Formats: sequence, C-alpha cells, structure tokens
Amino acid sequence: MSRKLFAELFGTFWLVFGGCGSAIFASHIAPSDNGQIGILLLGVALAFGLTVLTMAYAVGHISGGHFNPAVSFGLMAGGRFSAKELIPYILAQCVGAILAAAALSYINGGSGDGSPGAFASNFYDAAVYFGKSYSLGQAFLAEFLLTAFFVFVIMGSTDSLANGKFAGIAIGLCLTLIHLICIPITNTSVNPARSLSQAIFAGSHALSQVWLFWVAPISGAVVGGLAYKMLLQKPNLE
Repeated sequence: MSRKLFAELFGTFWLVFGGCGSAIFASHIAPSDNGQIGILLLGVALAFGLTVLTMAYAVGHISGGHFNPAVSFGLMAGGRFSAKELIPYILAQCVGAILAAAALSYINGGSGDGSPGAFASNFYDAAVYFGKSYSLGQAFLAEFLLTAFFVFVIMGSTDSLANGKFAGIAIGLCLTLIHLICIPITNTSVNPARSLSQAIFAGSHALSQVWLFWVAPISGAVVGGLAYKMLLQKPNLE
C-alpha cells in the first residue's frame, strides 16, 4: 500500500508541477493579444496531457495511475477500485498536489495577485480569457460532463478487452482535449486535488470557489464510472 500511495503522491505532484507550472511560467512571456493567448492555452493543454501520459507509464502499473480524487471516486463507482483505499489515495493525491504548488510558488517568487485565475487557479463568474465570463451553473455543467467523459475514457481504455498498451496515450490525449475545451471556462479542473493546491496559494477568491471543483468533478466521475459499468462493460459470468 505504501508503494501505491507514494506513486499517487509522485504522479499528482508531476501533474500539478507540469500542468500548472506551464500555465504560470508561460503567462510571463506571452503577449496579451488573443492569438497569443490561444497558443498559450494549447501549450498548457498539452502539458497536462503529457504529465498524465508520462506518469501513467511510469507508475500506473503500481497504483493504477489515478492522480486525481475524482478518478478514484469514478473507478470505485465503476467497480475497478476498492472503497477501503479511497481515503488514503485522496490524501496522497492532495499532499502531492500541495507540495507541487508550494514548489511552484517558491520558484515563481509568489502566487500572483489573487485575481481570478491567478497562479493557475480555477474560477467561475470571471472574464479571464477573451473577455467572456461563465456562470456557476455553466462552470458546474462543464466540469461535470468533462470529468464524466474522462472517467468513461479511462474505464474503456483500461478494460480487459481493450489494448492496454495504448491506454496511457488515450487518457493523456483525452485530458489534453478536456483542457482545450475548458480552460477558457474555468481554467479546467476535473481534478479536485489540483484545484485545492492552487487555491491554497492563490488566496481567498480561489478558496471561496474551490467547493465547485470538488463537487462537480466527483459527481461527474461517479456518473461516468457507473455509465460504463452498466452500459458497456462486459458482464462477468464466471
């Protein structure tokens, strides 16, 4: 169990350090016009996908490669993960994410000005990109649906009937696509540990909204896991 928890801590650290770090540091050099913002968003989306892809192959065989409390909930709902391991996994994921955020804050020389989206934090009801704001309800639905599909892809690509050698690629590309869709809406969470770690350092605005980035992803993940299990997973007749 200790090997599994360390793998989850290490993997989640890499996800937050690589994904959020790319957003934090690239924002210092990208001009503010919309074309350059689009290029920045593409790079950040790829960074998040690559962190999951690399860690899926590096430590996925040890812990299952969740790196995300919502994924752990979704896999439990889908019958792929034991409920007794849920809390230890979530704690390891949160510790890894917070350690990564602390490292980013130190390297960055601080965590921004506390405005919406600062320090790669998640947000709703704020026009951070392209001058458009999305409401609490719109943000909730986006995070819910995208996490449901993320878990659905994880369940399908790791199914015993699927080609498991390519599961990490499918999962990493799925997370990239999710970020391409959702960065302008919420800065993309689909991962409560990633949201919590950045909110702790970003300050009161992010902390006041972080509840949504726990409730929506976990709810969506449970629905995604149950949907795959009930509708597509081949019954075990043995």
